[in-house]
Amino acid sequence: MVAFNPLTTILTQNKLEGPNYVDWKQRLDIVLIVEDYKFVLDEVCPEKLGEVSTDDEQKAYQKWVKADVMAQCYVLASISNVLQHQHQSMESSYDIMGNLKEMFGDQNRVAKQNAMKALLNTKMVEGSSVRDYVLKLMSLLNELEVLGANIDKDT
Repeated sequence: MVAFNPLTTILTQNKLEGPNYVDWKQRLDIVLIVEDYKFVLDEVCPEKLGEVSTDDEQKAYQKWVKADVMAQCYVLASISNVLQHQHQSMESSYDIMGNLKEMFGDQNRVAKQNAMKALLNTKMVEGSSVRDYVLKLMSLLNELEVLGANIDKDT
């Protein structure tokens, strides 16, 4: 009997089909962070080492390779069959994610623009709760942060 894994359920119930790229990417990031594999999307693979490498260098390389294989499995399992077929021969999870971002990344930009527009156009209605207004602003700011918008004091 196969053990129940809520992380794989999250991904299989929310497969990337195209228009859901932003939501899919957020869920994939959560799973990869929990499993400690997300670093392979941000860090370059250590060079394959020869006989003169230290044990620590060998372990770092092996850790990256194993994490990349697992990340590839998570990514491929969480995308449609058509996308799987297009991406299964790619060398790394970084390459797969780069191609998916190229294909669907504009959705992220549009989502950021929509969230920023909503934030800038949000006004408190006279007589409404300050608490509800602040919660709405916080929600929009969180959404922007998740989408990768750079919100700083100047913004």
